[in-house]
Amino acid sequence: MSLGKPYSAKRLVSVIDEIKGTVFNIQRFSVQDGPGIRTSVFTKGCPLECPWCSNPESIKPYPEVAHVAALCQHCGSCIEACDLKAISFAEKGIRIDRETCNDCGECVEVCTNDALKLFGKEVSVQEVIEEVIKDKLYYHSSDGGVTASGGEPLKQARFVAALFERCHEEGIHTTLDTSGHGRQSDLEMVLENTDLLLFDLKLMDPGAHIATVKASNDPIHRNARLVVERGIPMIVRIPVIPGFTDTDENLEGIANFVRELNSELPVNILPYHRMGMGKYKMLDREYKLGDLERQSQERLNAIVDYFESRKLACEIVV
Repeated sequence: MSLGKPYSAKRLVSVIDEIKGTVFNIQRFSVQDGPGIRTSVFTKGCPLECPWCSNPESIKPYPEVAHVAALCQHCGSCIEACDLKAISFAEKGIRIDRETCNDCGECVEVCTNDALKLFGKEVSVQEVIEEVIKDKLYYHSSDGGVTASGGEPLKQARFVAALFERCHEEGIHTTLDTSGHGRQSDLEMVLENTDLLLFDLKLMDPGAHIATVKASNDPIHRNARLVVERGIPMIVRIPVIPGFTDTDENLEGIANFVRELNSELPVNILPYHRMGMGKYKMLDREYKLGDLERQSQERLNAIVDYFESRKLACEIVV
């Protein structure tokens, strides 16, 4: 039985270029999402519900309308544009009925003062690559490249895998910034063209993980082991959140797990911050950690000292 002619290289690239994903930001000249100067592609959709998340616009997999009350001129254009009548005037700015709104973005199109914006847009791999290659010279001179972040990039594994394949065709280094939560088959798909992983570890106790981020850590641990088995370079990242992930018991659990995986794995400490709070308000969501303060520098240094005492390379990344 004939299966027909195989795709030519030119045709295969065309098919890859047409694959689409939903992205909420493409950040050029990023220096915190992997080595060198990078372009970070932030995808939408995440299986976790971390209360400290600094990208609340990344959690839902579809585009979302956000509003900034301080910029609203009360012109009423958005109200007239909304066929679903999901928008009304508020004392300051507008009110969006989130149960009625379908996030179509028609209101954003007519807003004349940028008080409304759409977090997220469906884009093709080709569209992202066209943005990425603008800084190709900087990647090569700084040993940088492209990072897929989120949200959770494994939620859009086909898109990320295609993007990374195109990056490799262009000679661009790829980094996957992941929570590790996803199907093994999706991770394997992306790993085909992944040069480095930034792999989050949050809570080691299974019950605490489910209670706090509403998902099991079993897939995370399984996928971490898979990455190490494949021999792909990985940096373990720990968001140290006061009262959640920075307890001595949890840090000991992480150190034990990392040593079990590979004692040569570097560990990054990510201090808690509240820089995403304003976006919660824009999306009419509650930031549940309230006035939680960042740890002192002394505490952060002590955490680094602990990991180093366990013979693990460790540094603070801000």
